Amino acid sequence: MRSWKVISVLIAVAIVSVIFLSGVIGKPYEPVQPIAFDHWLHTSKQPDPNQSDTDPAPQLKCEDCHEHADKSRYATIPNVSKCMQCHETMKTDRPEVQKLAAIAARSEQPAWARVYWIDKSADVFFTHKPHIRAGVDCAVCHGPVDQMHRVRREVDHSMGWCIECHRQKKVSVDCSICHR
Repeated sequence: MRSWKVISVLIAVAIVSVIFLSGVIGKPYEPVQPIAFDHWLHTSKQPDPNQSDTDPAPQLKCEDCHEHADKSRYATIPNVSKCMQCHETMKTDRPEVQKLAAIAARSEQPAWARVYWIDKSADVFFTHKPHIRAGVDCAVCHGPVDQMHRVRREVDHSMGWCIECHRQKKVSVDCSICHR
C-alpha cells in the first residue's frame, strides 16, 4: 500500500515537472535589454490616418543601424552616437531616450544582451557579408525582428538548419565553407 503512495507522488512530481519545463523550454530567448528598444516602432509602425502625424515612425531598414553587416564579419550593434543622431532632438521626453542620452553623456555604451550567437565549441566561421551580398533577408536568420517590440531568438542556428538553407538556395555545403 505504501509503495502506491510513493509511486503516486513520483508520478505527480513528474507531471508537474513536464508542465513546468514545457513552459520554460518552449519559450524563445528574449533577454531584457538596458534600453527597451522597440524594433517595430523604428521599422514598421505606420502613421495613424485618423490622427495628425504627431508621432511619425522612422521606417528604418536593418542596415540603417546595423551598418557593418555588408562590410565586416559582424553586423554589430550600433554605437550610442548612432542612436543620438536622431534622439538628440527627437522624443527627448521619453524615459528610454533619456536613459540613452544619459549613457551617451557618460561616453558609454548600453550593455546590450546578445540574442543570437554561435557557440565557440561549434568551430564555425560565420560572416554576414556573403549572406547580405546574396540578398538573404535578415528575417530568414533572425526572424521577424521588424515586428518585435522586444527582440527574441526565433531561429535555431543549428548546423542542420544552415545546411538545409544552403541546399534550398543551391549554395555549397562543403565543410570548409563554415568550418576553418
